[in-house]
Amino acid sequence: MDTNSDRKDVEPLALLVHPQQPLSYLERLIQSELPSIKDKNGKDKIPAVHFRAEDSGQDDMEAKTKTPEEEQEDADGDEMEETKIGGRVEKTGKLKQKNKQEAATLRGGPGEGGVESYSGHGREADVPKDKERKFVRWSTSTEIGDFIRDAARGKEFAVEIEGAPNDIRVGVPSFNDRTHYLRMRLQKTSKKILDLAAVKNECDVAAHRGAQRIALGGFGVLITWWYVVYRLTFESDLGWDTMEPVTYLVGLSGLITGYGWFLYHNREVSYRSALNLTISRRQTKLYQVKGFDLHRWETLIEEGNALRKEIKAIAGEYDVEWDETIDEHDKLVTEALKKDRDEKKANDGGKDKEDEEDEKK
Repeated sequence: MDTNSDRKDVEPLALLVHPQQPLSYLERLIQSELPSIKDKNGKDKIPAVHFRAEDSGQDDMEAKTKTPEEEQEDADGDEMEETKIGGRVEKTGKLKQKNKQEAATLRGGPGEGGVESYSGHGREADVPKDKERKFVRWSTSTEIGDFIRDAARGKEFAVEIEGAPNDIRVGVPSFNDRTHYLRMRLQKTSKKILDLAAVKNECDVAAHRGAQRIALGGFGVLITWWYVVYRLTFESDLGWDTMEPVTYLVGLSGLITGYGWFLYHNREVSYRSALNLTISRRQTKLYQVKGFDLHRWETLIEEGNALRKEIKAIAGEYDVEWDETIDEHDKLVTEALKKDRDEKKANDGGKDKEDEEDEKK
C-alpha cells in the first residue's frame, strides 16, 4: 500500500512475487520499469534499488534511566567476591539466584536480545505519529517473506531508488490484510458446512445406534442357540451323542458362511470391519432419506481445510497465532475439518507439523 500523497496520477503497477524469492528478484522487477540515469562519467546506468525496514532495536539507542534495582546492583559491586587467579586477587562478581519473574525479564523486548516478538500488525500497529522512526537497509539476498515479517513490526517500509528525490514509503500489509479474503471464504464455507453438519451428525448417530442394535441382536442369537443346545443335550432324550455332530456342523457352517461373507465384500476378517460396513450402509440409506448431499459435503470439507492450511502458512510467515475457531464459527465445523485431516493422515501413514500443533491444542 503506497502511503505517499503524490504520484496518484501514475498508472498502478502490479508485481507478482513469492515469499521465498529474494529481494534481488523484486529489485530487478522494479529496475525493469525505471528509466536509466547518468553516472559520474556521463554513462547510462540502471538505478540501484534498496529496501529498508524499521530498526527493531531503535528503542535501545535512547537514553535510559536506571531503575532502583539497577542502582542497587551497582551498590552491590562493593561486595563482589574476590578470587586469587595467577597470584593476583581478582573481583569475580557476586552470584545471585533469580526467580522465574526476574528471569523472564532478562529476555527483553524487541532489539534487547532473547526471542524477538512479531506482532503481525503491520500498518495497523499503534505507533505515535510524532515518534521518529529509523530504517535499516536489508540485503537483497533476504527472502521477501522474511523481510515482510520483520517489517510487519512497524507500519511501513521504504523503497529507496537511486536518483529519486525521496524514498517510497509502503504500508506493510498486516496478517489481517493478507488473510482477509481467505478468512471471509473460510467463514462462508464454514457456514455451509455447519448447515450440513447437523443433518450429517444426526444420520451418523442413528447409523451407529442401528449397527449396535444389530450387534446386540447377534449376541442374543448366540445366547439363544447356547440355551437350545443345553436343553436338548441335558434335558431331552437326544443327549450328547446326537447333539455333538449337530453343534459341530452348525459351528462349521457358521464359520464358512462368515468367511464367505468377508470374501464377497472384500473386507478384513474382523468385528470392526463388519461393524464399519454395517454403519456405512446405514449411513448411505439415511443420507438419501434426509436429502444429504455427501459429494457436496466432501467438497466443502476439502475446500475448508485448503483455506485453513493457506491461512496457517501465512500465520507462520508473520509468526503470529491464529485462532481458527473464530472463523470456523462452531465446534462442529472444527471437529469435522479435523476428522478429515486425521483420516488423510492415517491413510498417508505420516504426521506433519500442522497435525502436531493441532494435538497440542
